[in-house]
Amino acid sequence: MLPGRSPGTPTVPVRVVVVDDSPLVRRLLRAILDTDPCIAVVATASDPLEARVAIKDTDPDVVTLDIEMPHMDGLSFLEKIMTLRPTPVVVISSLTQERADVTLRALEMGAVDFVPKPTVDLRSGLEDLAREITDKVVHAASAKRRLAQRAFDGGAGACGAGGYGAGHVPCRPAPLGFAASNAVVAIGASTGGVEALREIIVTLPPDMPATLVTVHMPMAYTARFAARLDAMSAVRVKEAEQGERLRAGHVYVAPGGRHLELAHEGGAYLCRPHEGDKVQGHRPSVDVLFRSVAAAAGRRGIGVILTGMERDGAEGLKRMHEEGARTIGQDERSCVVYGMPRIARETGAVEQEVPLSRITATLVGLLAQHAPKQPHL
Repeated sequence: MLPGRSPGTPTVPVRVVVVDDSPLVRRLLRAILDTDPCIAVVATASDPLEARVAIKDTDPDVVTLDIEMPHMDGLSFLEKIMTLRPTPVVVISSLTQERADVTLRALEMGAVDFVPKPTVDLRSGLEDLAREITDKVVHAASAKRRLAQRAFDGGAGACGAGGYGAGHVPCRPAPLGFAASNAVVAIGASTGGVEALREIIVTLPPDMPATLVTVHMPMAYTARFAARLDAMSAVRVKEAEQGERLRAGHVYVAPGGRHLELAHEGGAYLCRPHEGDKVQGHRPSVDVLFRSVAAAAGRRGIGVILTGMERDGAEGLKRMHEEGARTIGQDERSCVVYGMPRIARETGAVEQEVPLSRITATLVGLLAQHAPKQPHL
């Protein structure tokens, strides 16, 4: 293990190719990455044509990619990388702030993570983001083997063999009689979570008990993320609003930059988004959501912790488990980054680990235990 990193980080430097059409950005990113002993920049490229040669010659562990470039748009280039040479990609682009859909599309296509490039005072802005950039690059490297395996497996989706692209619903789930259930589902995710959440949410039945989601995502992204999921799902997906009463068949996403908590008042469950200090370095924090569900729902809760780096969610999920909630962790093989689920498992918070493709079925099985019994005719 190299100095300055937690266990599980690479024992040799992560080899990186930097792709950006701006000479200044390439220099700044190279300087930032080269200061980290866990990283070695092996090449830089100004456009996809140069990048293709650099990637072929150096076989990097990670590529940092600007979406807006000459000769070929970044999404088309990303698609070629994922198809021909699956490699972890961290998007570093100003478009991530102005056009959230572009970034979300990149994450759905297989990009591991993203960093919004500052739009003013570029030099100091990137320097302020240095630790975030290096951390995301180092953790992205762990996804290389899993991306290659996913390509080999053919990208099986949650509804059976064969993958599906963004915007395509592989199956339309039928109601399962859960509308009267008093269960509450809470899901937390970070790196790799956009794709993982999409795979789960598009397969949820339309009468799914109220579901709350926290994913590490900044402001201006969560509303678009919810809207994209809403368009492809049988459930209603939206950003959570203050004091909103939870309803079956709805998924409530924590607003970017705000924690989401569950409250139980007057016999009803309510959403409580709020600003507050960062927890585990994040706002919104998965721990905040899980702790609130433990307190408000107790044994009626079901917690799911998905792919992500570091430890956010482990303590909160353990509290849910201690209060009698059922808990699920995504397994290592299907995670982009097996950090959050691993730590949750090691702390005893995870009741069962399952592949991403089995999480919906596992939820359905647990919810069947919560569903009220139907009277005999």
